[in-house]
Amino acid sequence: MIMHLTTLDGWLAHPDRPYATASLALEGFIHCSPDEKSVLAVANDRFAGTQGPLMVLLIDEDALDSPVRWEAAAPAPPPGTPGTTLFPHIYGPVNRSAVAGMLEVERDTAGRWATLAAWS
Repeated sequence: MIMHLTTLDGWLAHPDRPYATASLALEGFIHCSPDEKSVLAVANDRFAGTQGPLMVLLIDEDALDSPVRWEAAAPAPPPGTPGTTLFPHIYGPVNRSAVAGMLEVERDTAGRWATLAAWS
């Protein structure tokens, strides 16, 4: 299972189409994380100012129609993630049937993204 951060609005924007992000158009792939520690590091590095629900899509790599490549973060991994960590990048849109579930990222009392919780 690979993990992708998105706002709830981003996930719900076009439910009748495969899921895509701006990074797919700009960089050629959708950024994902390999585990909870990495996804929280990315959340705090890249989504610190996000308002509203921040979600993690749980994506079944084997169910994707688009290819996945495990690559190093460029130019560097987010703080708190080992430099040897490889990140899954999806080279195409995500067919919604590959999304096995969704978690909500919750903040701690200091305002940092700290835990993943079931989303209802």
